[in-house]
Amino acid sequence: MAYHLFVPPNAWNWLPLLLLLVVVVFRFPGAACDLNVSSNSTSHSEPKAHFAAAAAAAAVATTASSEQDERLPVFSLDYDYVQIPYEVTLWILLASLAKIGFHLYHKLPGLMPESCLLIIVGALVGGIIFGTDHKSPPVMDSSIYFLYLLPPIVLEGGYFMPTRPFFENIGSILWWSGMGALLNAFGIGLSLYLICQVKAFGLSDVNLLQNLLFGSMISAVDPVAAVLAVFEEAHVNEQLYMMIFGEALLNDGISVVLYNILIAFTKMHKFEDIEPVDILAGFARFIVVGVGGVFFGIIFGFISAFITRFTQNISAIEPLIVFMFSYLSYLAAETLYLSGILAITACAVTMKKYVEENVSQTSYTTIKYFMKMLSSVSETLIFIFMGVSTVGKDHEWNWAFVCFTLIFCQIWRAISVFALFYVSNQFRTFPFTVKDQCIIFYSGLRGAGSFSLAFLLPLSLFPRKKMFVTATLVIIYFTVFIQGMTIGPLVRYLDVKKTNKKESINEELHTRLMDHLKAGIEDVCGQWSHYQVRDKFKKFDHKYLRKILIRENQPKSSIVSLYKKLEMKQAIEMVETGILSTTAFMIPLQVASKISATSPSLIATLIQQTEKQGLVFLQMMIAVMQSSFQLHLNHMVEQGHFKKEDSSQR
Repeated sequence: MAYHLFVPPNAWNWLPLLLLLVVVVFRFPGAACDLNVSSNSTSHSEPKAHFAAAAAAAAVATTASSEQDERLPVFSLDYDYVQIPYEVTLWILLASLAKIGFHLYHKLPGLMPESCLLIIVGALVGGIIFGTDHKSPPVMDSSIYFLYLLPPIVLEGGYFMPTRPFFENIGSILWWSGMGALLNAFGIGLSLYLICQVKAFGLSDVNLLQNLLFGSMISAVDPVAAVLAVFEEAHVNEQLYMMIFGEALLNDGISVVLYNILIAFTKMHKFEDIEPVDILAGFARFIVVGVGGVFFGIIFGFISAFITRFTQNISAIEPLIVFMFSYLSYLAAETLYLSGILAITACAVTMKKYVEENVSQTSYTTIKYFMKMLSSVSETLIFIFMGVSTVGKDHEWNWAFVCFTLIFCQIWRAISVFALFYVSNQFRTFPFTVKDQCIIFYSGLRGAGSFSLAFLLPLSLFPRKKMFVTATLVIIYFTVFIQGMTIGPLVRYLDVKKTNKKESINEELHTRLMDHLKAGIEDVCGQWSHYQVRDKFKKFDHKYLRKILIRENQPKSSIVSLYKKLEMKQAIEMVETGILSTTAFMIPLQVASKISATSPSLIATLIQQTEKQGLVFLQMMIAVMQSSFQLHLNHMVEQGHFKKEDSSQR
């Protein structure tokens, strides 16, 4: 019965062969290098009398090889020429096959996140390489992560982000992502510095700045896609989902900015060299880097949207424009030491609204699936390399530092969650419940961000770098395996408030109606909130931006065209038969104009029969608006926006 736990054995026949292929690929270059080194060392130990014989033999070999080069070889091998693309392709193939094997057994995704399996596969590959070659397996360069693997993940998250709930909760998201990262970084760093003062732990050589830098690095929270998938499957309420999603999207960028600032402070060598003006400059740089990255992203987003306005005759390059301008926004921001993560996020959010109306349906499908494919491959490679890096000799284990890091990460995560959300709840109409805050606390998974920043530490400034890397890997393993595997049952146990993620057309129409209604009420009452901001932006967008960024005479979808034909046919049939449903008055004016063009008498009959029903509908809408106004007014009175006039003061 034990064999039925996983898929049948034939589904896994490819795994040993693939692992062996990976080992061979990574072992031969190293073996060749060892051979060259050993031969060189042997030649130095030979007596000088043998030098002449060796030179003569080399001359003979050179002559023979030159004669052979003149012949046409039947078969030749040049692995060095294809080594890099070959190994990259092999890693991507390994990652893809690992994901296929993970989803073959349908119960396995419910037991553990996909990232856990990928880390395990990476650890197995690293163990085999280390066992056969007795060398540490290859480690992913941090520049590869930040320049090639991270941008597709952030781009996919920003492009497919639900903009309405995100901007409705933008204040809480920025408050939690920014202040949460700062509170965790300085809290963990200061706490570990106090631990380092205990001589029994052997950490007295780790100074305050190094601890603060490690705190900023380990505070980079990265809830992986599997955790967000658990929330989607459980249909948790929208504001909770957006807080986790927003933290995953922005926290890495904030942590990287703080990391770079503290690196600059560390290069001053002494804490006493830091003056108050340097601290103020650090805070100013923190703001400039973030705001500058967002500004760059918006500019590149508008440019890409404007260019797609003129691609109606060459739609094949539309996906290329989207990807290239997104990547350029990231690189341009990084060139100026701004936040590339925030830049590519802002670029994706800005361009999506306009690009989707300009590009063809084929280009839209290509952009969607190619973006998701790049993100999935990048995330898979990151976790596999994370597992590979676990095996090797480049580790320094310190029980005190590792254990206290794990404890302080949980303590300061809890403090920051409950303290910051207590403050934000004072300004929210719908506050976060205690259950919501518990889920946010438990979603603090560490991932590729902390992993890459740890390997990016300069060894000249951090003699205990290996200890920092080891502690980071332990935190990642604990949060991904323990918290990642148990967050699903925790959500079900706490019975977190749920919501219906898919709104009907009727609900969406009423939501838009209520947005305009609330904006009007706030304008009359002299209040100002996100309803009025959104309404004014829509007017500005419709009056200026859409005319500049969206092309005229857009191609209509075949589904919309078919719907309009059926709609016009149904309207004509209803008028001719004299049977008019209660929804007849909702026929668009464009359809009515077409009806009048074909039969002028029909439109007159249609207008006469819909007058009474239109009046009933108008009366119903007025009643809804009056009740909504009364409810909104009562709520504002309860919140203290209005004060009752005292009769004695009249």
